[in-house]
Amino acid sequence: MQFKKVVVAVSGAVFLMAGQLALADSTNDLVDALVSKGVLTEEEGKLLTKGHKGEMDGVAKKEKSYAKGTMNFRGYMQLRNTPIMGGEKGVNLWSDRSVGDDTSLNDQDKNFLIRRMRLIFYGDVGDRLYYYIQPDLASSIGGTTNSNASGAGSFAQLRDAYGDVHLTKNKVHRIRVGQSKVPYGYENLQSSQNRLALDRVDALNSAVRDERDLGAFYYYTPENVQALFKEIQDAGLKHSGNYGLFGFGVYNGQGANARDQNDNLHVVARVSYPWKTDSGQIYEMGIQGYHGEYVPTTGNYNRYGGGSTDSSSLSTSGTKIFTGSQSGSGTATWRPGVSVSNGIADERVGVSFRMYPQPFGLEGEWNWGKTPGLDRETNIISEKNLNGGYVQASYKIDNFKFFETNGTLLPFIKWQYFDGYNKAETNAPRNQVNDWEYGLEWQIAPEVELVAVYHRMHRNNLVTGNTNNRQDYERFQANALRMQLQYNW
Repeated sequence: MQFKKVVVAVSGAVFLMAGQLALADSTNDLVDALVSKGVLTEEEGKLLTKGHKGEMDGVAKKEKSYAKGTMNFRGYMQLRNTPIMGGEKGVNLWSDRSVGDDTSLNDQDKNFLIRRMRLIFYGDVGDRLYYYIQPDLASSIGGTTNSNASGAGSFAQLRDAYGDVHLTKNKVHRIRVGQSKVPYGYENLQSSQNRLALDRVDALNSAVRDERDLGAFYYYTPENVQALFKEIQDAGLKHSGNYGLFGFGVYNGQGANARDQNDNLHVVARVSYPWKTDSGQIYEMGIQGYHGEYVPTTGNYNRYGGGSTDSSSLSTSGTKIFTGSQSGSGTATWRPGVSVSNGIADERVGVSFRMYPQPFGLEGEWNWGKTPGLDRETNIISEKNLNGGYVQASYKIDNFKFFETNGTLLPFIKWQYFDGYNKAETNAPRNQVNDWEYGLEWQIAPEVELVAVYHRMHRNNLVTGNTNNRQDYERFQANALRMQLQYNW
């Protein structure tokens, strides 16, 4: 009897270890053999395999859940060409390197440019996880140039990499962790694949570099709002995507693919409410705001006045950084100081409105706030005020036939204004914008779109290193015909 108990104990230990190693078949065979030889009773055999069976059922359930995971793939590519139609020579548009002429800086792609080349991988794993990964194969290195010493370009860079953890199976409550878009502004959240204008407006896009950052965000989206968001998207009305009826989160604050500089998180919140009238017209209104402290970067820039910089005198305490004579008609190299080294106040509040094009559409956004900005009088980057936004009208014309195509036309007109600073650009320069855009998007088919925009620019040149005795950050006026061909797959 004692021997039998020892066998039972040893066999139990072996079976438990075997269960941990997921050796289900071997374990069951061994139990059956011991029972058949009379070493164990049937009751003892069942007792030993009972706990092991529960453990194996758990493993099988987990494996089955992973087996339900899906991976989807899509992407798009945008090619641009921009002839200058008039105005000043030697200008640059910081957001689009295809804008320029023979006297612009040599990092401009003055003919054809691949503006974006995105690959998107996404899917669900079980009931609780949705993942989204998006690299861009036509990114810039350093922000303003897309060429190395040999003239090659188009570098790969991560845009999105996040997971949505669904706290409820109906996806009403979810938490998004990773690098993703920060929920501030309607147009910022709208994919460039869906946006009418070729670039986002400076007034709101200057809030978050590349619209993205690394952080954690909570989104609340009731089921009726989820359904309306899907209806907007399925109707081809150029939605911003599902960023919740309410969103709240924290993020590093320095922008996408940038390391945090001050161990001080930014906090953001957004409410955006869509509704549909009895006539079928869909509207959406939102309000958003964020708060944090941002650490700007400094570098040399050209401005009038003799002398040169002395990099050894660079200070973060508010001291003006300049040596030599401040007189003379030629340009000289300057470098600013920073009023607060570990972060300057960075906070905004903005409002958004959208009447979806059915067929007439109207949208607008405006924001106000504080930001790091360069004071050229003192040559110091300090806290500055800003305000600006845009208004855009459009009209959707379906069933436009040309040859054998049956597509959609979307003519639009857009005005944008900004009196502020671009904190993420080197030296956080002042940016004053008063632009008009007259455009037409032709959706030839779901997989091909062509956009042409006549852009009347009146703004600051934020690209540094200008030639021809031209000082950096000065205002310019120029007109350009901006064209883009987009492939969707």
